[in-house]
Amino acid sequence: MASIVEGTLLWEPSDTLKQAANITGYMHWLEREKGLRFSGYHGLWQWSVTEIEEFWKSIWGYFGVRSSRPYTAVLAERRMPGARWFPGALVNWAEHVLLGAGRGAGHAAIIYESELRPLAEIGWDELSAQVAAVAAALRNLGVRPGDRVVACLPNIPEAVVACLAAASLGATWSSCSPDFGAGSIIDRFGQITPRVLLAVDGYRYNGKDHDRRRLVAELQRALPSLERTVIVPYLGVGTAGLDNVLTWQDLLSEGGKLEFTPVPFDHPLYVLYSSGTTGLPKPIVHGHGGILLEHLKVLALHHDLKPGDRFFWFTTTGWMMWNYLVSGLMLGSTILLYDGSPGHPDMGRLWDFAARTRMTLFGTSAPYVTACMKAGVEPGRAFDLGDLKSVGSTGAPLSPGGFQWLYEHVKEDLWVASVSGGTDLCTAFVAGCPLLPVHAGELQCRCLGARVEAFDPDGRSLVDEVGELVITGPMPSMPVFFWNDPGNKRYLESYFEMYPGVWRHGDWIRLTSRQSAVIYGRSDSTINRMGVRIGTAEIYRAVDEVAEVQDSLAVDLGGAGREAYVVLFVVLRPGAQLDQDLTDKIKATVRRVLSPRHVPDAVVAVPAIPYTLNGKKMEVPVKRVLTGTPVEKAASRDSMQNPDAMDAFVRLAGQLDAVQARRGAGSGPARS
Repeated sequence: MASIVEGTLLWEPSDTLKQAANITGYMHWLEREKGLRFSGYHGLWQWSVTEIEEFWKSIWGYFGVRSSRPYTAVLAERRMPGARWFPGALVNWAEHVLLGAGRGAGHAAIIYESELRPLAEIGWDELSAQVAAVAAALRNLGVRPGDRVVACLPNIPEAVVACLAAASLGATWSSCSPDFGAGSIIDRFGQITPRVLLAVDGYRYNGKDHDRRRLVAELQRALPSLERTVIVPYLGVGTAGLDNVLTWQDLLSEGGKLEFTPVPFDHPLYVLYSSGTTGLPKPIVHGHGGILLEHLKVLALHHDLKPGDRFFWFTTTGWMMWNYLVSGLMLGSTILLYDGSPGHPDMGRLWDFAARTRMTLFGTSAPYVTACMKAGVEPGRAFDLGDLKSVGSTGAPLSPGGFQWLYEHVKEDLWVASVSGGTDLCTAFVAGCPLLPVHAGELQCRCLGARVEAFDPDGRSLVDEVGELVITGPMPSMPVFFWNDPGNKRYLESYFEMYPGVWRHGDWIRLTSRQSAVIYGRSDSTINRMGVRIGTAEIYRAVDEVAEVQDSLAVDLGGAGREAYVVLFVVLRPGAQLDQDLTDKIKATVRRVLSPRHVPDAVVAVPAIPYTLNGKKMEVPVKRVLTGTPVEKAASRDSMQNPDAMDAFVRLAGQLDAVQARRGAGSGPARS
């Protein structure tokens, strides 16, 4: 496949799509109800970030948000941090999920499959009945508004039901995937003193069974606030060795009436966590109202979800995209759950799932798209994807080659929406729009209500230049607070230390003159060569074109007065060898696709690239290990998907120190 230039036009929406889009209906409503008329998306965006109060008031009105008490203001004070949204209102997110648009329209609420379970579905009435029963059972266990209910569950319907049940009571939900290590789960749940734990007895991944009863027992010992544990018999190995447990069937047998506890707009809905590569993960608290408004807006107006759509994102319960996926129910869409390895028995697994479920929106990550490219998967030929309208990609920047592959090997008439956001806001703030064209390597637009800008070090806004991604106006889904953070110290340090009063997200972004965007990776892992800042995502995009390379990670071992020294670590495909020819090929590809400045000084083969539990490459911890920080201080093994991957970098640390010493003595950079 010939490489494609970033910015190449790949797709434009048809007039039919634009006319039928939710966002078009919203604009017609604004004209009819508010006398506001916009010639296109960008004018609407400008109004949404200038007239913040009027915009979010319109979202409340357009979607018919239910409140048992009227709000006294939209925004009590327009400032960051400390913005108070919709004071006086009493809402419940779960109510909008279960009594929202499209309910009873004859389509399923949830379609699910896993390596343990065949394809099946749950209707809206059944979902409501299960939520009512579990909520009644939790209430009988003493769970009250504000209590924490936590889960160590896979991406299965029981997790959705339990989350909705807890939210309906005004309790606060938090979840981890059962493949997390015990230490990682304890680091998360231990901070929020949960009252009830739900967990599976085990799970199956990549064809292998994993008994988790010992893990559950360890959690019970380490979390003294726990009063009861509920076991979901997923693997079917029983509850031997566990004390004081109920089963999922015990909860369902309670029965009950569907009820919703009204809570203030900023009442804690769920706690999400930062990756936690060093220190305890940040427990990020999101409120009912902020998530309700933000997810209605982004899922309806940016993803164009409608009743009857079949909405999928490949995720676990430990990633914010699971929360994002569940909110798709608010639009009356059917949500699709898959639990298992995306590569078992082969990389066509999820595309097969898409065909059999008649999926309309396939949400995934850029690394998954790259893995499909490398594996030679041909989804458009192998599977019937006639219902597929859109592919969403997040987790890492999608390369121009990834965009091209989706159009050439999945479907020609496809809306590819690369999106970027974060756990911190539990949303995307740069995303897609059904009214705009798609250009290779670019995110279509800044989201409505999200005043995203690119800042230089002095806080000046940039266009067509790479800068710090900042948000200069408050958004309702910004964290309510961090749990157990006296004086908001960690919260302020995390987002507002560099630019007071402005949210700094920690990514590099370039906003184009046509108002699209390109993300260049984390700004804390930037490479600086001769005064030019290079985002690592740029290098990964180029290396993705090298067929012999499965994965890569780049770090700059310069600094402290030394010039940049960029080492590119690569994981090779089976049978490939990093000889001089392949090294030269990698460097030549980077030079051709990017520039001479981007070419790594050294290329080193490693068995694997370390990833956080949220699927992020661990660039900064790797750099710290390679520059002498003890591994136990550089990264918590429990915060990693694959902790053994760090071992190779520990072994390499001394060798690269010697390279740096030779460079300091004037011997020049080491050859690959």
